[in-house]
Amino acid sequence: QVQLVESGGGLVQPGGSLRLSCAASGSVFSMLTMAWYRQAPGKQRELVAKILPTNITTYADSVKSRFSISRVNAKNTVYLQMNDLKPEDTAVYSCNAARPFRTYWGQGTQVTVSS
Repeated sequence: QVQLVESGGGLVQPGGSLRLSCAASGSVFSMLTMAWYRQAPGKQRELVAKILPTNITTYADSVKSRFSISRVNAKNTVYLQMNDLKPEDTAVYSCNAARPFRTYWGQGTQVTVSS
């Protein structure tokens, strides 16, 4: 079993930055594929960024060059640095952990980009 706790969401003006954190417990963190997803009102959940145990990363086209995912295995934590935020980035952001045959979700954190 893996428990995930996100933090760092909030209200930010367009062009601003936020850093989301997701702390994991209950498994060998270094072996997990970690990812951030988001879901805006009335829209389907979408993958924002993913980082493999090998530190290979992938991003949604809409966030490339603005967002950066990273992990610190010693802290069992994955981060999502979000820069140049836009109103269309407004969503609930959820942390996801995956290992063979199992996936786990955090409770989500709200990010609102508005002036």
